[in-house]
Amino acid sequence: MAEIVLVRQNHHFETEFWAADPQEDESAELLPVTRIHSLTPYGMLLASLGACTAVVVSTYAQHHGIHLHEVEMTLEYNRSFDEDCEDCEELGEFHEDIEVAIRFDGDLTPAIQQRLLAVSKQCPIHKMLEDGIETRFNLAPQTVED
Repeated sequence: MAEIVLVRQNHHFETEFWAADPQEDESAELLPVTRIHSLTPYGMLLASLGACTAVVVSTYAQHHGIHLHEVEMTLEYNRSFDEDCEDCEELGEFHEDIEVAIRFDGDLTPAIQQRLLAVSKQCPIHKMLEDGIETRFNLAPQTVED
């Protein structure tokens, strides 16, 4: 199982999202995302990670006088199930990962591109995904209406 989202952000922080139509099996064509609810939950996660990363990198570049015109990244969510997973010990086990390919557009040296790549890992969503985050769901108290 794989899902791909492309995120593009210019130096004015205008952001575009592109993804395959989740209703089309095996569709490789990426189309503009016009409504967030048209993404799958995995697509929403990729879009969030991409947008957060783009904002962090663009903000850093702006504050350090780096002439970054655009950030574009392709994010791919992959899940390999037990029949494909050599390290999985239990039935139904799977391995998940996200691959991110980032392209920086601007008058940038290789050293600056490497610095921006390092900065991209400071995105809070990236840190949560890398470190894990405990999540608790509870019922909210009911309000009494008069």
